[in-house]
Amino acid sequence: MSSPGPAPGSMIVVSNRLPFVLKRSSDGGKLERKSSAGGLVTAVAPVVIQAKGIWVGWPGLFDDINEAIPESDPNDKTPTAGLLSEKVVCVHIDKALFDSYYNGCCNGTLWPLCHSMPDRAQFSAEDWKGYTQVNEMFAERTTHALHLLQKDKPANITPLIWIHDYHLMLMANWVRQAVDDAGLRCKLGFFLHIPFPPWDIFRLFPWADEILQGMLGNDMIGFHIEDYCLNFVDCCQRSLGCRVDRKKLLVEHGGRSVRVRPLPIGVPFDRFVHLAEIAPKVIFTNQKVVLGVDRLDYTKGLVHRLKVFEKLLEKHPEHIEKVTLLQISVPSRTDVKEYQDLKEEMDQLVGRINGSFTTYSWSPIRYIYGCVSHDELAGFYRDSAVALVTPLRDGMNLVAKEFVACQINQPPGVLIVSPFAGAGETMHEALICNPYEINEAAEVLHRALTMPEDERTLRMNSLRRREKANDVNFWMKSFMKQMGSQIEEEDADEVKSVTMHPVTMDDFEEYLADYIGQTNKVALLLDYDGTLAPIAPHPDLAILPVETKNVLQRLSNMPDVYIAIVSGRNVDNVMNMVGIEGITYAGNHGLEIIHPDGTKFVHPIPAELEGKVRDLLKSLQDQVCKEGAWVENKGAVLTFHYRETPACVRAELVPQACKLIESHGFKVGSSHCAVEARPPVQWNKGRASIYILRTAFGFDWSERIRIIYAGDDVTDEDAMQALKGMAATFRVTSSSIIRTAAERRLPSTDSVLMMLKWLERHLSQRKPGGEDTMRALKNKIIARNSSSLKVEMSFVPISLKGAEESALEESSEEH
Repeated sequence: MSSPGPAPGSMIVVSNRLPFVLKRSSDGGKLERKSSAGGLVTAVAPVVIQAKGIWVGWPGLFDDINEAIPESDPNDKTPTAGLLSEKVVCVHIDKALFDSYYNGCCNGTLWPLCHSMPDRAQFSAEDWKGYTQVNEMFAERTTHALHLLQKDKPANITPLIWIHDYHLMLMANWVRQAVDDAGLRCKLGFFLHIPFPPWDIFRLFPWADEILQGMLGNDMIGFHIEDYCLNFVDCCQRSLGCRVDRKKLLVEHGGRSVRVRPLPIGVPFDRFVHLAEIAPKVIFTNQKVVLGVDRLDYTKGLVHRLKVFEKLLEKHPEHIEKVTLLQISVPSRTDVKEYQDLKEEMDQLVGRINGSFTTYSWSPIRYIYGCVSHDELAGFYRDSAVALVTPLRDGMNLVAKEFVACQINQPPGVLIVSPFAGAGETMHEALICNPYEINEAAEVLHRALTMPEDERTLRMNSLRRREKANDVNFWMKSFMKQMGSQIEEEDADEVKSVTMHPVTMDDFEEYLADYIGQTNKVALLLDYDGTLAPIAPHPDLAILPVETKNVLQRLSNMPDVYIAIVSGRNVDNVMNMVGIEGITYAGNHGLEIIHPDGTKFVHPIPAELEGKVRDLLKSLQDQVCKEGAWVENKGAVLTFHYRETPACVRAELVPQACKLIESHGFKVGSSHCAVEARPPVQWNKGRASIYILRTAFGFDWSERIRIIYAGDDVTDEDAMQALKGMAATFRVTSSSIIRTAAERRLPSTDSVLMMLKWLERHLSQRKPGGEDTMRALKNKIIARNSSSLKVEMSFVPISLKGAEESALEESSEEH
């Protein structure tokens, strides 16, 4: 069945560069459009053209192009010939910003890091800022392209935005936000064309969390091989605390299940076969040629390759005058010192080896430093006896696949591939050669040069069948199928939406079972809104679910469990909302604490703030309480709520509210669609949590008690930071991108309920014996709190410093 082709208005491709090159004419006048012949362009450009889609990218010029992009030349037969200028959206970047983004962050940091060479990576906050800024620019232009696409898009089609490579790993979340705000629909897909490193390397990047969450803004993420997929999934779990499914390759983030898929890229196989058939003869020697074709880059293992060939001649002198190494090195980043040093090292090494082995009629190495046309390259591929593809690290390496496509001679040549290239995972019949093991690699090369014809034919025929079937067009269609795209009607039913299973009690077994053990006491510190009770339009509507309350009630009756609710609400309100006796309640982020025996701690507040609270309340009500915004009076804390305010109005009201809060001498705190005015004291949920635990269990609590903290707000981060390394911490979040100190992320309040149920089950299965000890401990806590000083909220003249010292002195008196 023939493919009906992509639906109109169904596709936007985003890449660092446009699929063609824009240049000024020789006289510096009008723009000229030069074709690009990369594999990605060859496969994707025809689909974009057929779908009347749009390509977004940097045009290659630093000047802001005001004139229209020229149409393709009438005689142009390249894949981009039909891409109309109106279907191209340029991202204009000035030279300084581009240098910071591209040469700094992309190639100076991400490139070596992703290739597992962290010693070559340079970390710069300024370069990261440039990378972030350019990604945001790409997101803005992509959103613009989506609006342009609407006129060609049928109502029932959801456009696919396909983002490419490590230059644009952040942009998806900005696009997603803009699309949501505009009420549009789209699918977001991403493909990484380089390796993705393991967690212990990727975590060296100071902004690793942002990169991971930027990639997770997509619906599906493609890598070349499964190893890279597993590395990414592992990073998401270990760095972000996401729930993952390694078997199905899924990551839960921002309330979505993100698919991670291995999709090995291919080459335009038939095109290279044709090139090999028409390519002129370029090798005029009876000697066997060992071919290397690479960009001059430190990841390609060029120095190692020369040493391998040198070792071959030393160990097997029978190859002298019968074998030549032809190394083609394409110039790359010639203005970067590291690449200049590599070129110099290569020049010296070639000279030394040739000087050692050259005879009057033969030189062992022929070194070409420059660009070679595809026509000539196909001739080299076709007529070489061995292709030596031995990078130290490579995403896939298409040279190996191009060589195989061009092997039309009989008998064919032999392919040698490094296990550190993606091709080494997919091209099973090639000989595997570790470039770091010089002696062993020389033996592999010797085996290739002496391999019998029947084995060469068998291996190459198998390689050619696979690469012909899995060419670049197959790769592109596979990506579309995984996205659930309507590129081909017969595939529409094959792709189902794959999602993570709902959180169950078993999800907590691996993480918490060993931590809690069979004898340890457990202290639960839990936020209320968004953690125990779902977020509601108004605080009074955030009701604790009956099932959650029942589980908490049962846990509170267990002798091995201590429970504290730590909320931003005022303490009396949170007590009423939860309604469970015998547990600790902390309100206003810990400024007020009521112990199980009824005694109360209130953090002292400067007296001069008493009148300012009333003044601020009135100012907020008069100036910013409009369009659904309102102020909640919690006593020492005021909260300006703007959840019901239209997004277009928030941009004006929120900064105005913050300015009012600061002008009245209060600290601004962020919350869910709210801004808080907090007294300027060094007290937060972190300090309050430590105080609660110390009050309950003494100064050595960390040695005897297992702590679980769960919260959903930025205010909970203070507690997670304070308890880091001493507690199991959960951040409940459905946000697209957020940094957290928590060890794990949970998608909803339902998942917190599952955690509480798991804890109940785990503790119920304990053997009897520890109950008397915990009961005695609880009685001791109540006795200690009963004898402690009861501190009520009062506005007495006291300095800010004195307020802090008083709070600490009061807490220490209780011990």
